[in-house]
Amino acid sequence: MKQVLASIVTIGDELLIGQVIDTNSAFIAQQLNSIGIWAHRRVAVGDVWDEIWETLNQESKISDIVLITGGLGPTADDITKPLLCKYFNTALVENQQAADNIRNIFQEREIPERIWGQAQVPESCIPIANKRGTAFGMWFEQNKKIFVSMPGVPYEMKGMITDFVLPELSKRYELPTIRYRTLLTAGKGESAINEIIQSFEDALPKHIKLAYLPDLGKVRLRLTTSGTDAIATEKELDEQFEKMKSLLTDITVSDNGDSMEEALGKILTEKKLTVGTAESCTAGNIAHTISSVSGASRYLLGGIVSYSNEVKHNILGVKNETLAQYGAVSEQTVREMVQGCLDAIQSDIAVAVSGILGPDGGSEEKPVGTVWVGVGSKENIVTKCLHLRYNNRQRNMDATTNAALNMLFMYVRNIH
Repeated sequence: MKQVLASIVTIGDELLIGQVIDTNSAFIAQQLNSIGIWAHRRVAVGDVWDEIWETLNQESKISDIVLITGGLGPTADDITKPLLCKYFNTALVENQQAADNIRNIFQEREIPERIWGQAQVPESCIPIANKRGTAFGMWFEQNKKIFVSMPGVPYEMKGMITDFVLPELSKRYELPTIRYRTLLTAGKGESAINEIIQSFEDALPKHIKLAYLPDLGKVRLRLTTSGTDAIATEKELDEQFEKMKSLLTDITVSDNGDSMEEALGKILTEKKLTVGTAESCTAGNIAHTISSVSGASRYLLGGIVSYSNEVKHNILGVKNETLAQYGAVSEQTVREMVQGCLDAIQSDIAVAVSGILGPDGGSEEKPVGTVWVGVGSKENIVTKCLHLRYNNRQRNMDATTNAALNMLFMYVRNIH
């Protein structure tokens, strides 16, 4: 079976200067992979006619499919549609469905003339309806190659990919089954995990690939394979995945693609437990991350941002003697912060953090990156001191948040 290759071309000066982060390519690549198409090239190009033209030439030489996003808006710098007309030697014509779509969006409001231009599409293309905006997509076929142009707005592009592009590509190509499974671990680094599973990795069949995807305090392990028999492919992958998982039980957070906060939410819900947060250095980031999951109100009761010693004392009840003797960044302080949070919020479990995220504020005794984390209930509190190596405030905040969520997850998991 011939492998079907795709190139993803994103258009816009804003991408090249870093004003806008390209999330479109990642989404498209994931979706293509899910149906057995390999996205082997991703190219970003500015709003320059000659450069876009040359990119289409180059990518169509090496790929079966060229997927394009951007440049379909109503302003003068949106040149993708006229360029594609010239490239495919066709002309713009009004599309009735696109015109009706514009009228439906604007209802009784006056429609600007420049918006009406979006009702026109190249005559030789298959128009792709935009159920989420005014700019229709375009599907071209030339020399046995497929070109698809879509809006750069992620919300609109995703609708077209899901509703039209993937189903059409699946019809036109004989595609292999691609399967992957991901294990989320926390608490050990990439090198330490590699030592544990080295023998397993060495014994993997050549057609099953293992990828390490490290993050701050977390590592995802992804197994990927492909084949012509969907059932046999999935069965073999599941068997290998379970072998790998059995070697990493103590640090496994999720085996189904869930994020840390999603896995935490599920286990708190399952055990009918509630949580509260007391945050100094992270200033509410832990509570924010927990609450990013829909339904978090079932288990997150609230949080206290205790940035100053006065708030630690007045709201959380941390003793002045503790702060004076041990300092805000200490095991003793976070223990009392946990206890104070449990009393103030009346949750079953509380998590507390206090640390020095930098880049200033460290000392020889407590350098930047020193963070104490506490997690506990009225029966038992556990603590841990982090020694983060980043001289970057945001990275230290993210690493602290991840470590605190992992401690909280493991604490809840061990409650019987």
